[in-house]
Formats: sequence, C-alpha cells, structure tokens
Amino acid sequence: MARITHWHPEDPHFWEKEGRKHARRNLWISVPSLMLAFIVWQIWSVVAVRLNDIGFQFTSEELFTLAAIPGLVGATLRFVYTFGVGKFGGRNWTVFATGILALPAMGIGIAVQNPDTPYSVMLLLAALCGLGGGNFCSSSANISFFFPKKEKGTGLGINGGLGNMGVSVVQFVTPLIITTSTFAFMGGSGQVLPDGSQIWLQNAAFIWVIPILIMTVIAYFGMDNLPNNKQSVSEQFVIVKRKHTWIMTWLYVATFGSFIGYSAAFPLLLKTLFPQYVPLAFLGAFLAAAARPVGGWISDKFGGERITAYVFVVMGLGAISVIYFTLQQNFAGFLTSFLILFIAAGIGSGSTFQMIPFIFPAKEAAPVLGFTAAFAAYGSFLIPKLLGWAAENTGSPINALYVFIAFYVISFILNWYYYQSKKAEVTKFKSNKKAA
Repeated sequence: MARITHWHPEDPHFWEKEGRKHARRNLWISVPSLMLAFIVWQIWSVVAVRLNDIGFQFTSEELFTLAAIPGLVGATLRFVYTFGVGKFGGRNWTVFATGILALPAMGIGIAVQNPDTPYSVMLLLAALCGLGGGNFCSSSANISFFFPKKEKGTGLGINGGLGNMGVSVVQFVTPLIITTSTFAFMGGSGQVLPDGSQIWLQNAAFIWVIPILIMTVIAYFGMDNLPNNKQSVSEQFVIVKRKHTWIMTWLYVATFGSFIGYSAAFPLLLKTLFPQYVPLAFLGAFLAAAARPVGGWISDKFGGERITAYVFVVMGLGAISVIYFTLQQNFAGFLTSFLILFIAAGIGSGSTFQMIPFIFPAKEAAPVLGFTAAFAAYGSFLIPKLLGWAAENTGSPINALYVFIAFYVISFILNWYYYQSKKAEVTKFKSNKKAA
C-alpha cells in the first residue's frame, strides 16, 4: 500500500477525490480493533460474576474490585496512549496497542481454571486488562485526524460507538461460549457448578486471542501513518493549560464515565438486586454503544452543546427512576430506567466528543479528545467501587446514584454557562449553526 504523503481533509476537492476513501478504510479497521480493546478491558465485568460459582471464595467487595481495577489502570494508561499517535503514528500505535491485548486474554484463560489462584494474581490480570482501556484515547485521536471538521462528530461517533460495542459483545457472548468445551485443546477441563452442570470459564478469555492476532496483522498492512500529525509530548501537553480542556473533561466524565462505569458494574448489580435477570446485563452496554454514533450524528446537525444539555436532564431523571423502582422492587421499571440512563450516556458520549473540535484547533483537538477520555475512563473504576461501597455500608448499591444525580446537575450548569447560554464564552458553536 502506497504511503500517504499529504493530507488536507478540509480541502473539499482533496476530500472527495482521495481523502474520504483513506479515512473510511482506516476507520473500518480501527473499529474492530477498538472493539477488541473494550472486550478485553471489560472482560472482568462478566468473569467476576461466575468466579464464586466455580470454587473461588471472594467477598462481594472483592468481586466489585476485580470489575473495577481494569478501569483504574485503563484510565491511567489513557494518558500515555493519548500522546502515542502523535509520537509514533496512528498505524504503528494501533498495531502495538492491539497485539498486546493477547497477553491478558491468555493469562485469564489459564488463571480461572484453578480456584486456588491467589487473589493477588487475579488483581494483576485485572490490571493487565487495563491495556484495553488505553486504546480508546489513541484510537479517537487517530481517527480525528482523518475527517474534516464537519464530519468529525459522525466519524468519531462511529469509531467510539461501534468500538464501545465490545462491552456488550463480551457480556452477551461470555454466557454462551462458557457452556461449551470449544477451547479445551488449549488446556483445561470444565468447572462444575453447584447444580452439577459444567462450564468452561476460560473460554471467556481464550475466544478473543485469535481475533486479536488477526486484527493486529490487518492494522499493520491496512492502516496509515498520516503526515504532518506527529507532535512531541511537550507540544501536545499544552492542552492542560486550557480551561476548556478541564470543563470538557468534566462533561465527558459525566457521559462516557457513566456509560463505562455502569457497564462494568451492571452484571454484578443485577446479581445483587435481581439475580434471575443477570443474562440481560449486556443490554445496557449494547444500547449505549449503539446510541453513541447517533449522538455524534445529531450533534453535527443540531449542535453538540444542545444535545448534551438534553442528555444531562434525561440522565438525572433516569437515575431518579432507577432509585424509585429499586425501592419498589419493580424489575421492569428498574430495567427500563437503567436502559434509558445507558442510552442517554451513549448519546452524550457522542455529543460531547463532537463539541471538542469546535472548541480547539485541530492540533490540540486530538490530544484533548484523548485527555478527556482518559479521565472519563476512571468511571469504570469509581462507579463499581462506589456501588460496592454503598452495598456494603448502606445496604443497597443503588444509594450511590444520589452522588451521580448531583454530578449530572453540575454538568448541566457547566454546559449551559460555557457553551449554550447567550453569554457563553465559546461562540464557535453559534457560527457553526449559521454555517449549517
């Protein structure tokens, strides 16, 4: 494949003649690579649910911690991954970031076969799954360079939304794949459940090894390092001095942080509150991921700041409804309210990301996308931990939602003050609407 020597997506002639086809090719390789990253990142959200059933003896708080640790490590690694594309190139970094995911996948497949595996080893493997969490920042930064400003919301929404779909994929596929001996040839027999049936929990990890290797090869031969987008870490790090970097980080924590945090905790939350409905855990992450491209697309049409405002209203009301229906022990109301919360978080993830290219110049927008995503990923750690703490200390994990409601109220105010009101500091949104 010929190397791309110049890149000017804002030039309409270049974009139609040459740019669009390269952007789409890189996007459609980036999507499955990112999906695998999310699968590995969130694999503990479903593996932790079954550990005690096969002979492990972990407490409820320890299980919530196993589901949360990948979020903590992944969020921290995102600060490194944010600057990876600018330093090493989009294709090069994608190849590395995808290939290394095979390590935790193999490790988990081996460890879960022995109930005597120390908790410290499980924590280490959970931490290694954080490697998958870092990918989102580099992937988003890379794809942002490929699209013109008018299509960034859609491009980033597709990449992020379909990539985020990995969370629901792992939560849907795992209960199915662990019931067969498909990967017995790799070593390990099944585990016997209390009811006498058998599962192969190692399959939850082993199944992803071959797809990871395949996508690593495809990324190497099919993706591009764009010219003129390399920057030193110091050049990119100027974004931390920008006030709006921190405001957008707060808003993205409220949206994507909620999505990934609820996704990590939802299977355990269901097992705690409505154990007979655990198989439905994948629905939340699926709907949120599916909603993200929609959030990017409608934000391109109507303005990200406007869509984000609606999102925070719906998220606040959704959280209140979850609390109400949990107290009523009404599962239908609980599930419906939580799914609305998931969908709003997904749309908001797309709308907030769409806002960033209109606030910052192109060279700064890419690292800002990664920087905000890095902080937001801590939601994958903090939300499960806060829910676990609430379960242990208040009698119900749902009591943690009062904290989240307050967070959404503050987020709505920040979005309105800085980006939506008539006296908003950022006027680029208004000029964009007139151009549209």
